[in-house]
Amino acid sequence: MNKLTAVIPVRQGSQRVKNKNFKLFAGKSLLEHKIELIKQLPVDEIIINTDSDHAIELAKENNISYHKRDPYYASSECTNSEYHEYLAKVTNSENILITQVTAPLIKLETYIEAIDIFNNVNCNSLMSTKKIVEYIWHKNNPINYKLDYAPNSQDLPNYFAPTFGVIIANREAMLKSRNFICDNPYFYPISDKESIDIDTELDFEFAEFLFKKEYNV
Repeated sequence: MNKLTAVIPVRQGSQRVKNKNFKLFAGKSLLEHKIELIKQLPVDEIIINTDSDHAIELAKENNISYHKRDPYYASSECTNSEYHEYLAKVTNSENILITQVTAPLIKLETYIEAIDIFNNVNCNSLMSTKKIVEYIWHKNNPINYKLDYAPNSQDLPNYFAPTFGVIIANREAMLKSRNFICDNPYFYPISDKESIDIDTELDFEFAEFLFKKEYNV
């Protein structure tokens, strides 16, 4: 079996929610919750990839590895393609599981199922997705229905968007594509609840409410 390393990317700052990775969330920081969850997974190594000294201290306290991120790759100047390529270069593993701290509602069994699918399906990357059932427009034109016929929303065609909550990719494929989503992807649908990604204060409050309800904390 090829080596699978779980990487937890953690930036020190946040543009919309101040210090969200370390902000108290149902009694612990988002990072602490994610570390506890990932330590239960069937992975060979866990690495926190970060520019934060606090995140490094948490890695040491939990006896997991860390990689001090170059400041450029933690900046807003760094493109997604640059970061994806960089992450693959500094992670010594055949396959990489990227776990986002800002997706706290993804369950342990969801990660385990995703790993099992990746290991048994002909793909070189796996990405969690959510179903979009909306009337979608672009440049003054509808995309998923005709202008002269608007169906009921339940009859709209299914569109799926990446959530970035669960990502598994072959390292060599990542280097070639410079992307988490490589040239032979598997799109893995997850629930609306698990799809929640914390980007705003409202997201944070809503996710915390659901987390407390889910885990009775």
